[in-house]
Amino acid sequence: MACNHFRPSFFLLLLITLSSITGNTIQIEARHLLEMTLPEIPKPEIPLPQIPSLPKTELPTLPKPELPTIPKPELPTLPKPELPALPKPEHPAGLSKPELPALSKAELPKPEVPELPKPQIPELSKPEIPTLSKPELPTLPKPELPKLPELPKFPELPKPTLPEVPKFP
Repeated sequence: MACNHFRPSFFLLLLITLSSITGNTIQIEARHLLEMTLPEIPKPEIPLPQIPSLPKTELPTLPKPELPTIPKPELPTLPKPELPALPKPEHPAGLSKPELPALSKAELPKPEVPELPKPQIPELSKPEIPTLSKPELPTLPKPELPKLPELPKFPELPKPTLPEVPKFP
């Protein structure tokens, strides 16, 4: 039975190859469009029709209607009302301001709080940390990579040139 499971790296490789193929073709097509010249086509001259001018229409002027003036009503002036002066009340000379008796402050006894003895914290000696000697790592020899075989030399090929686009007369 065949397995239909592809690895994600395969899809990544497929995406890179397809994007590189389409990227090159778009650049080449754009270069072809820039290098190509189009022939000039003469523009046909079309006679424009003469449109007859129409006379301007004028609106008749209408007389402005005049509004009748209405006389302003006059309000009669009213006399200002005056308040009668009130007589000031007279106080008898023998009366004075009432005085309130002074209140004595009640003294409350202060509650006595017994003094608590301060707690004494016993002093602890610092624990001794044993000193450990540094572990010695064994020295390993440096790994030597084997020499790679030399690649065979290929002959240099000339760079390909694009064919010239024919020019239209």
